[in-house]
Amino acid sequence: MFIEQPPRIFRWFYPHALWRIDPSRRAVYLTFDDGPIPEATPFILDVLDRFEAKATFFMVGDNAAKYPHLVEEVRMRGHRIGNHTFNHISGARHRPWTYLANIKKANDLLHTNLFRPPHGWIGMVQYRVLRYVGIKVVMWDVVTRDYSRLLTADDVVNNVKRYTRNGSIITLHDSLKSIDKLKHALPEILAWLKQEGYEFGIIE
Repeated sequence: MFIEQPPRIFRWFYPHALWRIDPSRRAVYLTFDDGPIPEATPFILDVLDRFEAKATFFMVGDNAAKYPHLVEEVRMRGHRIGNHTFNHISGARHRPWTYLANIKKANDLLHTNLFRPPHGWIGMVQYRVLRYVGIKVVMWDVVTRDYSRLLTADDVVNNVKRYTRNGSIITLHDSLKSIDKLKHALPEILAWLKQEGYEFGIIE
């Protein structure tokens, strides 16, 4: 995965993907990948409620199938849902039609026009087909690396503080790898963003 902020060259590869939103607006766009799971998603939803923040959850279809009540809970609390494939597979390791079929399988459950490729890897054929059928590919402007064993919760907070700017799409994870760090980091991140005057936008 790209480190903190993806290099400009990667943005050139996918010029119609969404990397950052309106830099003239003092707003950020929180995203959570890989859920929903009962060990992480409910806690994240409660913290978001506490700070009156909205987010977009890019869900793995297999998790959505296991925990449909969490999918509905995310929707009920006013958040947006995106597709993250059914099995969290990489576009670089699968043939285009195998990969697209996996996305469709997830979308039969999620019913969304937003898609984020796991690990950020998507082939040109896959990318073009998704655009053709009206699916918006959403990348990111800031990767917190909350999943990394090499980083502490404070490191995750500092990544947000260092790299966030107007229009940033910030990537976090409602996953087992991230939740222990997020229990400390997420409230601090949201408090800092509010203190800095950022609004919390929803990806449309």
